[in-house]
Amino acid sequence: MIYIPNDSANPYYNLAFEEYVLNNMDPGEDYVLLWQNAPAVIVGKFQNTIEEINTKFIKERGIKVVRRMSGGGAVYHDPGNLNFTFIVKRNPNKLLDFKEFTASIIETLKALGINAEFNSRNDLTIDGKKFSGNAQYVTKNRLLHHGTLLFNSNLDDLEKALNVSNDKIESKGIKSIRSRVTNISDYLKRDIDIQEFKTLLLKNIFAGGEIKTYYLNPEDKAGINELVKTKYGTWEWNYGESPEYNLKRSKRFNSGKVELMLYVKDGIIRECRIYGDFFGMGDISDIEHLLTGRKFKEEDIRSALAVLETVDIRHYFGGIALSELMELFC
Repeated sequence: MIYIPNDSANPYYNLAFEEYVLNNMDPGEDYVLLWQNAPAVIVGKFQNTIEEINTKFIKERGIKVVRRMSGGGAVYHDPGNLNFTFIVKRNPNKLLDFKEFTASIIETLKALGINAEFNSRNDLTIDGKKFSGNAQYVTKNRLLHHGTLLFNSNLDDLEKALNVSNDKIESKGIKSIRSRVTNISDYLKRDIDIQEFKTLLLKNIFAGGEIKTYYLNPEDKAGINELVKTKYGTWEWNYGESPEYNLKRSKRFNSGKVELMLYVKDGIIRECRIYGDFFGMGDISDIEHLLTGRKFKEEDIRSALAVLETVDIRHYFGGIALSELMELFC
């Protein structure tokens, strides 16, 4: 086993870091990574991103949203959460075993006086509350196992970031299963910080022996940054890879109710219909055509509707202003 340190807190970089190690490091070696992110929501490979996030809260807080390689549900990261990744040789004749990768975590916590358990949903729990979610990704010859460890995360922000709105969304995306969560720090018998916990865990992984370490070189970092540029930092990967879905949103303004219905595929608005009891005079299909074919992201929608700034929007929506209309898309 070889440990690869990584001090980056950039969620795009850190997800790219995992993939780079998986595909580019010596396949004859096993690796362990311990890393932390700035506030971010990490969605599973097969999830519909907007179905998993509180868009308004995430925008207000500047929280990044990144899709990972593995399946499973959406999770919240912040500096109070420690992420772990094992990248090992794969035995195709052996069933995937989540427990073997979490044994060192359970042992570390036991040494700290905490009784943690592995449950049937591949989570680690304390007193029935989840503090670690786990997922795996396999290639022909390699297996990547990664997970979260809520040490002293902001659980209020976690709940809000993953608190999906009441929009009616119908999709084939994998839905997250919400669980009661807790922080490891709440159960500690002595006061330690996340860095000391990280050190204790690393020692346990290497059974108290030498921690063989590999440091990323400039070529490695360039390769990781290229993955950020072409994949993990792109809207196409983080949102456009979502399964197709139908979205229904409505909002009542002073001048009436506006109901928006969208069919989105590959992150692109393929069909748009607008209904409501507002007193508009213009043909609402003009607006529907402006939006069709656009990426379902605020910047593109705002750009499409910018033409309305040159006309009297009340012609279409009565007394509803453009800034109010944008609330339906944000």
